[in-house]
Parts: sequence; structure tokens; C-alpha cells
Amino acid sequence: MRVVFMGTDSFSLPSLKAVIESGVDLVCVVTQPDQPKGRGLKLTPPPVKEFALEHNISIYQPEKVRDKEFVEKIKNEFRPDLIVVVAYGQILPKVILDIPKYGCINIHPSLLPKYRGAAPIQRAIINGEEETGVTLMFVDEGEDTGDIIHQERVKIDIYDTSLSLFDKLANVGAGMLSKILVNNDGTPMDILDLPRYPQDNLQATHAPKLTKEDGLINWNKSALEIHNLIRGTIPWPGAYTNIVLDDSGTASILKIWDSKLSSESDHTKADSGTIVGITSDSGIIVTTNDINLIINTIQPPNKPKMKAKDFMNGYKLKVGDKFIW
Repeated sequence: MRVVFMGTDSFSLPSLKAVIESGVDLVCVVTQPDQPKGRGLKLTPPPVKEFALEHNISIYQPEKVRDKEFVEKIKNEFRPDLIVVVAYGQILPKVILDIPKYGCINIHPSLLPKYRGAAPIQRAIINGEEETGVTLMFVDEGEDTGDIIHQERVKIDIYDTSLSLFDKLANVGAGMLSKILVNNDGTPMDILDLPRYPQDNLQATHAPKLTKEDGLINWNKSALEIHNLIRGTIPWPGAYTNIVLDDSGTASILKIWDSKLSSESDHTKADSGTIVGITSDSGIIVTTNDINLIINTIQPPNKPKMKAKDFMNGYKLKVGDKFIW
């Protein structure tokens, strides 16, 4: 079975490894073009390209999958029986979907039809979900709307971040993919025999890409909502708040990297967002609209991350100072 793999970020890597280990004929890896990154805007290859280079796999990086040259290359040169798509980053047009005789299959990190879109992992955490999962599906022309092959559920721990859940779901997805590529005896699976369950569009929810503004903390929300925002926006855009650090009266943006729910509510009746104490392990205690939230790690502007207590001492903050938004 000739397979083309389409993926870009590190979520794709466990699945790419699963394809290689299955023994199918991996004829090409398609990934997004190199992107300028860092202060020097140096062109940086995506993780999938780096992995493919290390394993001497043919690579193709079209700007757009609709490009006529790319379509012809897939159809006449690569001639896949199956296309596997994992976190590629572009929606495939019908002209591509119609090429492989077994179609195109995709791994999506949610229990579809919930959380269709670009940020299902982050949105599930931000929304306080206690469970998510991975969907193995056939690809159609819509955004995550194709028929479902199989789903596996994954628990979201109260201290999972987008990064930790990202790794869990990537590995679960790779395991699911392994099971449908080859039979137990090592022979290729007949993809046409796989089940197909249409999605219920009435149950669909959406997970749009995060924006920088999504990271702003509203201290009038509950401690749990704020905690979910902090862990759901790691590493980007990051949850942030504002505070005045000097006599200029100008507010500075602080990123909050780590938090913990307190078992206590504020007894001082201070406004939400007020620093009301310091914990024994160097966290600072901040009021919300219900129980307190303990902030453990803070990143001031243009500075590295630091313990919250060290931040308070370094910037001469005190109990009673208030975050603003």
C-alpha cells in the first residue's frame, strides 16, 4: 500500500513514526513551507521535515495544496493508495481527496463533532472539560466533518496543560493509526472495510485558533476558570495580566505560567485580582470571585520566568497590590 503522509508540527511525529513502523510503502511526506522564526527571523523547517530528512524520506512543501503542480505530482508521481493527514494545517480540496483509492484519513484531537477546528486541545482545557479524546476519521471537503472510523477517550487532569495533553493525544492517535494500517499478521489492512459513522452536525462545537487577546485574565471570574485559562493557553498566547510596577503609573504585562487552586476563599473581602498573601512554597495568593488562586510562576516583560515570590521581592510589591485588566 502506497502512502503519502501530510503533517507539520510535533503532534504529527508519533503518527509518522507509526506509519514507518507499519511497513507500508511511505512514498512521500508533505509538510508546510519553512517559516521565519526567532528574533533573526531565520527560516526554520517544521518538525516533520526535520524528522523526514533524518530518515531519508522524500519531502514536498507546497505553498498551497490547491496548486496545479502539487496536484499533478500527487496524482502522477506519488500515486498514493492512501493519504494520512495529521496536523497538516491546510484543508484538502476535492481534487486531492479523490486521488487515493482508499481515500484520506485524519487524526483529530477531540471527540468529534465536538471541537472542530484549529485549537481543540486548548479550547477543551479553557472550557473546563474533564474528558477529551482522539478521533480517527475519513477526510471530506469540510473542516473536521468527515465520517468517523474510531474514537478513544482521554481524561483531562486538573493540572494538565495544553502541552501535556498535546503529548497524550498525539501518542493515542498514533496507536489508533497503527491498528488500521496493518492486520495482526502484518498484511495491509483493507481500508475500505473500516466502519464509517457520519457525524451529527447538530452536536458540533467549534475550536477556533487562539488569539493574543484570548490570554487576558479577568480576575472577576472564578478561580477554576482562571486556572483553566492559564493551563490552556500554554505556550501561546499565554495567560497574562497587568500591574503597575513603578511610579510612572504605566501598567506592565505579566505572563502567568503556573497556578494552583486554593482551598480557601478571601476573608479580607478584597477586590478580585488583589494579592492577599504568600504561600510557604513561594507562591502568591490572589483573590477571584470565589476561592483564591495561587500563582506559582510569573514572567515579567523581557525577563525569564521566575517564582512568584521572587517577582514580588524583586519589584517591591506587597500584599494589597492589585492586578488590573
